[in-house]
Amino acid sequence: MFRTALRNVLAHKARLLMTVLAVMLGVAFVSGTLVFTDTFGNAYKNKSAKSFDHVSVAITSNSSYSGDSQGGPKQKPELTEALLKKAGELPGADSAIGSVSGFTALADKDGKLVGGEWGTTGANYFPGKGGKDPRYDFTEGAAPKSAGQIALDSRTAGRTGYTVGDTVRLSTDGPVRTAKVSGVFDTDEGSVVAGGSLVLFDNKTAFKALNKNQYDEIDVKAAAGASEAALESAVEKILPKESSTMTGGELKAQQDSMIEEQTSSMSQVLLIFAGIALFVGIFIIANTFTMLVAQRTKELALMRAVGASRRQVTRSVLIEAFLVGVIAAVTGFALGIGVAVGLESLMNSAGASLPDGPLVIAPTTILVALLIGVVVTMLAAWLPGRRAAKIPPVAAMNSVHATPTMRGLVVRNTIGSVIVALGAVMLFMKDNYVKSGGAGVMLVGVIVLTPLLSRPFIAASAPLLKPFGVTGKLSRLNSLRNPRRTASTAAALMIGLTLITAMTVVATSMSSAINKMAAGSMKADYSVSMANFQPLTPEVREKLDKLPDVEATSPLRSTYGKTGGTYSTVSGVDPKTFDRLVGLDFTGGSAAGLKTGGALIDTDIAKEQGLKAGDTFPLEFDDDGKKVRLKVSGVYEGNEMLGGVFAPTSVVDPHLTKVVDKQVLVKMKGGASDKAEDAIVKALGENPAITVQDKDAISNAVAGAINMMLNMLYGLLAMAVLIAVLGVINTLAMSVFERKHEIGMLRAIGLDRAKVKQMVRLEAVIISLFGAVLGIGLGLFMGWVAGGTISNSVSTYSMEIPLGRIVIFLGIAALVGVLAAMWPARSAAKLNPLMAIKAE
Repeated sequence: MFRTALRNVLAHKARLLMTVLAVMLGVAFVSGTLVFTDTFGNAYKNKSAKSFDHVSVAITSNSSYSGDSQGGPKQKPELTEALLKKAGELPGADSAIGSVSGFTALADKDGKLVGGEWGTTGANYFPGKGGKDPRYDFTEGAAPKSAGQIALDSRTAGRTGYTVGDTVRLSTDGPVRTAKVSGVFDTDEGSVVAGGSLVLFDNKTAFKALNKNQYDEIDVKAAAGASEAALESAVEKILPKESSTMTGGELKAQQDSMIEEQTSSMSQVLLIFAGIALFVGIFIIANTFTMLVAQRTKELALMRAVGASRRQVTRSVLIEAFLVGVIAAVTGFALGIGVAVGLESLMNSAGASLPDGPLVIAPTTILVALLIGVVVTMLAAWLPGRRAAKIPPVAAMNSVHATPTMRGLVVRNTIGSVIVALGAVMLFMKDNYVKSGGAGVMLVGVIVLTPLLSRPFIAASAPLLKPFGVTGKLSRLNSLRNPRRTASTAAALMIGLTLITAMTVVATSMSSAINKMAAGSMKADYSVSMANFQPLTPEVREKLDKLPDVEATSPLRSTYGKTGGTYSTVSGVDPKTFDRLVGLDFTGGSAAGLKTGGALIDTDIAKEQGLKAGDTFPLEFDDDGKKVRLKVSGVYEGNEMLGGVFAPTSVVDPHLTKVVDKQVLVKMKGGASDKAEDAIVKALGENPAITVQDKDAISNAVAGAINMMLNMLYGLLAMAVLIAVLGVINTLAMSVFERKHEIGMLRAIGLDRAKVKQMVRLEAVIISLFGAVLGIGLGLFMGWVAGGTISNSVSTYSMEIPLGRIVIFLGIAALVGVLAAMWPARSAAKLNPLMAIKAE
């Protein structure tokens, strides 16, 4: 039986090619993902390991912070200069370094922000023994020694073209400052390796520039021969109440764990799409083996007649599948290594700046690739093999092709209907996870029902095919001939288009919801904020108020407070201008009461506390724990952009640890324009740290992120669609091979080559459009289900159908059919009529 299976594989090389390609692509996706994430994680671990060479014991603060918007901790600083000195003098300690860091926006020579919104960091240069900081190795110049000097990491210096002696512009909290580059250094800091930038200040300047009143961390290095454990015990004796320690080894393990968690998340996302690609491949494999078995019905019957058992027949088919799976897995794994290298190059070209490191090919990755390739292929081939073994030898000898029984279709349709009904019931459950599961169950049910659904769709296509005459009729009848085959081919395409359509609907609807929020709640022309949403100094608003074209401004000073037993955001605003800058949808009262010390609350707070306009309520500020009683001047409908309590700055400011603004809203006399925006940017010193956005820019920032994510998902799902295309080619090629005799007869009675090609192409288009219509319909349904969940948390969300993109998807499906039919149509047209008529 093994020799027979091997002979069949070698005899049907061309027929199995598409199956090999389908499995190979799926395996390549899986193995490429695993190799990439292993390589990526290992490189980061190696880089981060060097960052802890100077750390034996690290002291960190456990104090609770009141949040970045308030600019500092609630409690008295613990990691002070005095503690640093004590730590450095402990028995077994060689040295102690204090470190501080924070956002620092550096402008390049064109005035643009370097390193991205989250990747530009500032830190202190802490001269230890010999006046050197062991964390940084200077390659040019020297460390900064005064407020007018900074040092740059070598990667940033290379990207920007800055050299020692150049003057640079930078900002940490709003105002622009200038400094000279005193030196360039090398560092293995993770953020720098990942594409960010690092600016070093001298120790005294760092505290002031980064708004620090204590060290973020104190790192103690053990003397030669001293034990880390003994040093940690000594450090613990001098620890302040709210501080804790970790050894360098523990810090490294913690960072390794974080890196592993991050790479694991990325790996899981990629593997989900790889799984979809493999799932689509199952349909193609099952189709191929079904047709191969059908074409060898007589051969299998003869084997049964000479003594082969059902089990042996099934086993011979599985051996074929095993051999195909091994070939596909090995080639897929080799291709997967190329995929991993390609992913790294793609991310680097997109600006990710991944760390360098050797390619990591773990033994488990090789094993997984082989197992997936073999198991998926054998699993898909098992049912056709079992079905072939069940055909009685005498019946099989009387017919070349086994006709599918109606009983089998009835059973399949019954099972599919039950699965769809179960999915529909799950969709009406309250739990979101159950709803998501219901959508998945429904998708499986529709896949099972595709043979039943194919008949009405193909019948409905008759008027569209009528202009093509006899070839149109033949293509329609050929599609109906084997509903299982047509259905499984269309289902492969349907899965990819279902996911693509559902994601497009959700993304389009979400973008529209954000636009509605921005347009409805913002009357101001511009919002001014830090690039990374850190707090702004009040000096920014003061500069804006001096502009002659500015009509009104208001800060938003954000903190937290407790109303009753519920925490909510509390925003300090200018009561004189707020109503002209923000449009709130009031259910009671108005913003007028802000001018007399009143407050605005959202409907959620009003419901929870049983409040209405005119009532008073207690508000306990989180910063200082003090309480005030405020009068409700208005109740408004909150959304994701605006919510909580709005109160005059005169009420909020006395309770803040530090008075800073989250953002400043600006209304110009002539409205938003390029000239107005340019005036604001210039008034703020063309500051790289500050972002000036109008309503469209705010919406576009969110929409841009959504579209970028959507395009990435399109790219990942393209693999599944490509495999589905292979499925269409495979089905048509097999169909042409099966119908050699029929095509020969058609040629003999006058159907020319061009008409034969047209017949095969139309059949491909029908199958592709059937899959596309099913996929788009199911995708719209899935998008509607997902939208129901989203609308519970996003008030402006409503489902929007992207008709333009849906037309494009249908056009792509038709094109897929035409392209997929090229090779099979050419093969059919080249058949010699006489030889084809003689074929069995």
